[in-house]
Amino acid sequence: MSKPAAAFLKIHYFNAVFLVLLLSHASSQFHGAREQAMLIKLKEYWQNPASISHWILSSNSTNHCSWPELTCINNSVTELKLPDKNITGTIPSLISELRNLASIDLNYNYIMGGFPKTLYNCSKLDYLDLSQNFLVGTIPDDIGTLGQLRYLDLEGNNFSGQVPAAIGSLHELTTLRLVANQFNGSLPHEIGNLSKLEFLELAWNSEFKPSKFPSSFKNLTKLKRLWMSATNLIGEIPGFVADMTALEVLDLSKNTLTGEIPNALFLLKNLEEIHLFENKLFGEIPQVIRASNLTAIDLSENNLTGRIPIDVGKLEKLSSLVLFFNQLSGEIPESIGRISTLTDVRLFNNRFSGTLPQDLGRYSMLERFEVCSNRLTGTLPKYLCSGGKLLGVVAFDNNLTGQLPTSLGNCNSLLMVDVRRNGLNGSIPSGLWTSLNLSMLMISDNMFTGELPRKVSDNLSRLEISNNRFSGEIPVEVKLWRNLTVFYASNNFFNGSIPRELTALPSLSTLLLDRNQLHGSLPSDIISWKSLRTLNLSKNQLSGQIPEAIGFLPSLNQLDLSGNQLSGQIPSQLGLLRCTDFNLSSNHLTGNIPKEFENGAYSNSFLNNPGLCASTANVKLHICGSQRNSNLSYPRNLIWISSIAVFVLCLLVSFFVTKFCWKSNCVLDSTWEIITFQNVTFTEKDILLGLKDKKNKIGAGGSGEVYRVDISGHGDFVAVKWIRNKKYPERELEKEFHAEVRTLSRIKHLNIVKLICCMSSEDSKLLVYEYMENDCLYLWLNKHRTSGIVLDWPKRLRIAVGAAQGLCYMHHDCSPPIIHRDVKSSNILLDSEFNAKIADFGLAKMLIKQGKPATISAVAGSFGYIAPEYAKTRRIDEKIDVYSFGVILLELTTGRKPNRGDEHRSLAEWAQHYYEGGNPISDVLDEDVKEDCHLNQMRNVFKLGLYCTRTLPSLRPSMRTVLQILLRNGPPPDYQSKNAEKEYDMAHLALCNDIVYSV
Repeated sequence: MSKPAAAFLKIHYFNAVFLVLLLSHASSQFHGAREQAMLIKLKEYWQNPASISHWILSSNSTNHCSWPELTCINNSVTELKLPDKNITGTIPSLISELRNLASIDLNYNYIMGGFPKTLYNCSKLDYLDLSQNFLVGTIPDDIGTLGQLRYLDLEGNNFSGQVPAAIGSLHELTTLRLVANQFNGSLPHEIGNLSKLEFLELAWNSEFKPSKFPSSFKNLTKLKRLWMSATNLIGEIPGFVADMTALEVLDLSKNTLTGEIPNALFLLKNLEEIHLFENKLFGEIPQVIRASNLTAIDLSENNLTGRIPIDVGKLEKLSSLVLFFNQLSGEIPESIGRISTLTDVRLFNNRFSGTLPQDLGRYSMLERFEVCSNRLTGTLPKYLCSGGKLLGVVAFDNNLTGQLPTSLGNCNSLLMVDVRRNGLNGSIPSGLWTSLNLSMLMISDNMFTGELPRKVSDNLSRLEISNNRFSGEIPVEVKLWRNLTVFYASNNFFNGSIPRELTALPSLSTLLLDRNQLHGSLPSDIISWKSLRTLNLSKNQLSGQIPEAIGFLPSLNQLDLSGNQLSGQIPSQLGLLRCTDFNLSSNHLTGNIPKEFENGAYSNSFLNNPGLCASTANVKLHICGSQRNSNLSYPRNLIWISSIAVFVLCLLVSFFVTKFCWKSNCVLDSTWEIITFQNVTFTEKDILLGLKDKKNKIGAGGSGEVYRVDISGHGDFVAVKWIRNKKYPERELEKEFHAEVRTLSRIKHLNIVKLICCMSSEDSKLLVYEYMENDCLYLWLNKHRTSGIVLDWPKRLRIAVGAAQGLCYMHHDCSPPIIHRDVKSSNILLDSEFNAKIADFGLAKMLIKQGKPATISAVAGSFGYIAPEYAKTRRIDEKIDVYSFGVILLELTTGRKPNRGDEHRSLAEWAQHYYEGGNPISDVLDEDVKEDCHLNQMRNVFKLGLYCTRTLPSLRPSMRTVLQILLRNGPPPDYQSKNAEKEYDMAHLALCNDIVYSV
């Protein structure tokens, strides 16, 4: 070829390459501009969330690749990362125009609708995270179209139905997470086809049909994590689980598994964690353990027997040994104390005997130590807090002896010490009293000696030292114990007088100083005890008069001053108290008792006070003036005769008026059928006459009007709900009437309003309830907006506890359980002492089978209280009541209305958003009741409200747990019986696990 020709060809070659590059660049520019425009449309479709406001159209076609939410390769989007960006709406089809998209992360948003089938067009998609959203419906049967997926996370949505068999055709999957949905089919055996699977999480789908462990799972030989808590597993743990040799974490907790634990399970070399708690497993723990990588063993709440295997002491990486609530026995192996990684030991409620391993805490940073309710003897290990990380010592109900370890005196990490009911002795290590974080010191029922210290921890809120041998005086420095709420010091040897400084504790709710050697008079300046509920100073040597100020303590409902040398008259102000327990017996009191106590409820409250008298025979005292001159009998008889004459005259007048009025009202002239559920002292006419006076009307709702009716003419009131049928009886009202009668007639609880009887006629239906003097909670929460009257925090907490007790009874103690469906502050009624009672069961529905949700044809309830899954799916279970109760807790703590957290959101939605934004809780607490002494309680109850109003029902607590948490915030039950004491201890333990250690 000639040189000119070669040169010519070379020029054309470079021109061609240049042209190709030019066209490629132009195509890239066009593609980039197209993707950028599509992303702007996507932002607009999601209503321009502020979190991606920086997505702005640019003349630079590749500018979008600099946005932090995107990853690009060759200027084309391959990853879309938008977690927790407040995105609402559905996933639009235009997202599939990102042709090279391989990864989508949209977790923790507000995305709704069904599974987005538009993603089928993303042929390169291998990573999809749609967790913690509001997706509903079923997973489509053609999900196998996404054949390239390696990672699929649909946790925390509302998917239901069957997990499709097609899930087994996603052969590239290494991670499958379907946790916390509402699947109600069978466990999907097809998952066994996913041979590359490493992480399988199906937990918290308790509506799965009862199933045995799927045999196909034996094919998952690469599986590292298997999490199937609360998936309704039954039967035995199959032996082939031991063939899953790659397994690192096995969690089958909260199922109904039975049988023994397979021996081979503890031979898995790679196993790091095993969680089998809350099943019905029996037999012994396998004695040979070769899973040398084990870091956590949790076999609690089963029926396991036998001993702790010696091999446990050889697990050099073990950090958590949790075996509580079993029937394990024998001694705890000494070798456990030498595991250098051990931080968590929970062995309570078993039958362990012998001594505790004395090296516990010596070689490891021990944090949790709970061995209560066993048969242990000997001393507590002296090195428990050597690592400086110990949070609690819980060892009550054993036979321990000796002194508390001196190391506890230098343990500033401690939150609580509970060693009640042992045989411990000696003095308390001086540093323990002042331990920086100590909140609870409970050492009752031992043989401790010494005097009370001058200074205690600033965080000490609960001090229980009853039934010991403490002596000396109560120091005047007690005024510095500012956070003390509970002080039990009964049956010791304290002497001297009760210092006035003790009245300076504003948060004190319970004070027990009975059975000591205290003398002198009672402090008169006790008006600051605003929160005091229980005061017991009995069986001392107190003298002088009872201070009038006691009558002005707003929360006091238990007062015992018996067995002292008190004298003088009983102040009339004590009649202001609403005490359930009241005892002034065995003193030197004189004069008349306050008229408020002249009834049978207080018949034994004044015994052995010869100088006391009463004006009636309802109490065991002589009648005032009965010893006087009998010449006074004539005028007294005259008075009686006159009174009887007036009474007869009133009856005659009443008879004629009643007869006239009765015939003048067609409704009252109807024929009535009455069904009584309590002993009644009134007649149909007594009720019907009260409905005639419109002044008696005290409320109205969707199902009828409510009247206050005086059934005796002397202030004995009942509440009557009047449901009047129109020309054609409404089916819904008829349903509500029968639902309420059916529900209330069969349940009886102190915190559920009492249905006395029901009355029916052709035109009307009447429900007669006990009358609640203080109306409803809603009224009190809104009073301060109009009248300035404020419901203080102690009352609010008491109301929350009462309402929780009522709901807890309905959910856990009724068979079948009862779902209220309309829990709200206007349905929590308050009696004269502000005790809460659940009312209005017109919407209540009894579950046909406990634990199985029912469906309804229409959503009922009140806006702001309705659980999101109830509004969407119309499925009901106990968790919808828990959600509504959580809204009430948020009302109580913030003072806001349920449907107005702010101008855009309900209270529950606003509170969740506010808290997740890292904002301080104290800033949103109700200013009208917020005081320093109540801040911690209010914060805890606010958090509990958030806990109850979580979007996913499975993440909400049960009402039993809610009640336990509230009892932790408020005063515990008084120890009037061993059962009550034990119930509180168990609740206390649960709270140690859930709350105290998370501080």
